[in-house]
Amino acid sequence: MKILLIGAGRVGSSVAENLVSEKNDITIVDTNKEQLSYLQERFDLRAVYGDGASPEVLMQAGADDADLIVACAATDAVNLVACKLAKDMFNVPRRISRVRGQYYAEHPDILSEHFGVDAIISPESSVTQYLQGLIEFPDALQVVNFADGKVSIAIIKISKRSTLLDYQIDENHLNLPQSRGRILELVRNGESLPLDRLFNLKVDDELVLSMDTTEALKAIARLNRANKRVRSVMIAGGGNIGARLAASLARADYNVRIIEKNLDRCKHLASILPEEVLVLHGNGTDESLLVSENIDEMDTWVAVTNDDEDNIMSSLLAKRLGAHKVIALIARHAYGELMQGSMIDVAVSPSQATIGALLHEVRQGAIVRGHRLRRGEAEVIEFEVVGDEKSSNVVGKAVEDIRLPSSSQIAAILRDSEIIIPKNDTVIQSGDHVIVYAANRNVMKRIEKLFQVSLLFF
Repeated sequence: MKILLIGAGRVGSSVAENLVSEKNDITIVDTNKEQLSYLQERFDLRAVYGDGASPEVLMQAGADDADLIVACAATDAVNLVACKLAKDMFNVPRRISRVRGQYYAEHPDILSEHFGVDAIISPESSVTQYLQGLIEFPDALQVVNFADGKVSIAIIKISKRSTLLDYQIDENHLNLPQSRGRILELVRNGESLPLDRLFNLKVDDELVLSMDTTEALKAIARLNRANKRVRSVMIAGGGNIGARLAASLARADYNVRIIEKNLDRCKHLASILPEEVLVLHGNGTDESLLVSENIDEMDTWVAVTNDDEDNIMSSLLAKRLGAHKVIALIARHAYGELMQGSMIDVAVSPSQATIGALLHEVRQGAIVRGHRLRRGEAEVIEFEVVGDEKSSNVVGKAVEDIRLPSSSQIAAILRDSEIIIPKNDTVIQSGDHVIVYAANRNVMKRIEKLFQVSLLFF
């Protein structure tokens, strides 16, 4: 597929890295010559210097021959003009735009009607949802949602305080009271263990789970009520992500405190956030401030400033001072890999949190959504099942009869708004949304072919 990227910033660079790995023909446009040179040296792509909102530059970049344009420059104006030109002048079949303005994100019909945008990328919204998932599941290293949020795939690291420690589990039971979940993989000391026997979970085990999101959250809430706990969260950084996260957590009955070093921004936050949110003027790296605000009583610390170094240092400090779980937003890929698994429990890449929605645009078959897990080693994809028993490899077949690669399995099925945690005799039907987990993402291409239909269907 020939893909044209507008913008070589952090989001654009990450999109380029992910799409190049899918063996696409990539051209990227930006006004930063140094960044373009860096990307050309690192990846197999073509770079064009210039303004992505210019017809001449788009023509030079090959817009008239592109299959997809992804506009992810820093400003909404450039992205929307690029998509408008791509549609009206160059007839690009698919057009995706990054948007920062919340109004645009909440009214996609305006973008579609007036600018020719087929889909949007909203990093702030995606990162906020991702962070909230990590907070709601206390021991989670990673949480991604499928089936319109009804199914969660989570990687849980068993800690000394984990409610799952020493639980005996098998492949069909999560063992949270009255919840429904399925174990997809158990990793111990870096090795994936076979799921054909019982296990007692141990400290530092990593458990990949598929869960009915609503039921899992209810189970966690019941545990918290039984323990008479009110979840407390402290956020460093009062930008768009910090403000959205604080408001969302407050609505979910969390005890929230947010630290912001800009006094004017603090006043603005105090005026727009729910009154339950305590807004503090200061710096997340100020030890005396953290101690005075009882950081040792915080269930979760989240650093979401726009400075990687500040996020890292404040998170390390918060952990040393007693915060149970610390999460840092780290844009630089090298920094994130270095910090993951250290005293920082979870290093979140903002670009990786937004990339999943793009996978269905560059893959064949009826792919709805996809995410990579475990530092890119594993992958989960939601497929929409089309066709009938004659044209499809999966319609009318029981789960046990579908020839999936050994490192993969069906995690969950969405059927008419109902979540099904599949058993061996569960039969796939046309119209189902099937979520497939592959511990080795290299086998996902074979799985995609299973969900493609023959030409006879068309």
